Amino acid sequence: MRKSGKKYVEASKKVDKSILYTKEEAIKLVKETAITNFDSTIEVAFKLNVDPKKADQQLRGSMVLPNGTGKMKKVLVIAKGEAALAAKEAGADYVGDTDMIDKISNENWFDFDVIVAAPDMMAQLGKIGRVLGPKGLMPNPKTGTVTMDTKKAVTDIKKGMVEYKTDTYGNIHTVIGKVSFDEAKLLENLNYVVGTIAKAKPTAVKGKFITNISISSTMGPGIKLDQNSFDI
Repeated sequence: MRKSGKKYVEASKKVDKSILYTKEEAIKLVKETAITNFDSTIEVAFKLNVDPKKADQQLRGSMVLPNGTGKMKKVLVIAKGEAALAAKEAGADYVGDTDMIDKISNENWFDFDVIVAAPDMMAQLGKIGRVLGPKGLMPNPKTGTVTMDTKKAVTDIKKGMVEYKTDTYGNIHTVIGKVSFDEAKLLENLNYVVGTIAKAKPTAVKGKFITNISISSTMGPGIKLDQNSFDI
């Protein structure tokens, strides 16, 4: 069993595990319980009433946070022709086609956070899927990273697009910002994420969809939220 550090123990004392906090209380508390020496990322976690083994109950998608994530992501675009040109104009960090695929394969190059690919490049990119997949870098149409509209994809990612996906336990974890964000911006991002997940309820799921919501900062304690404080 992992032994908790002094900072974590002290921060945990501020959180009553038996209480469901309103979204406003939780945002205030998550900033107060941040324990790192750097600008911590704040995440929201959902426990969902889904069976992730069933394809029609798996969730995967993306959303652009109203106030961004607090991190500027490096974007690699795999495309040719007009799609490549549009990506460059939109501010992609790297643009290429088979040359970039070869660079990843031959040089173990990963100086980027997200890959956007044109559909006609997916067969080539699939050849290094075994390398990209485990790193969570394989583009996917559901997250908007396989598209001919590379301009929109790059713009959205730069604005603060985050991806979400149910894990093997039916949970979703995603970012809502940084501890340095003011409470209003974090609250707006949180509302947007919760609303987006709530609307993504699969038709195959009956009854209550979201069973638990909590937020935490990097290495900080979890704070459970009262769903009644959201308009969902």
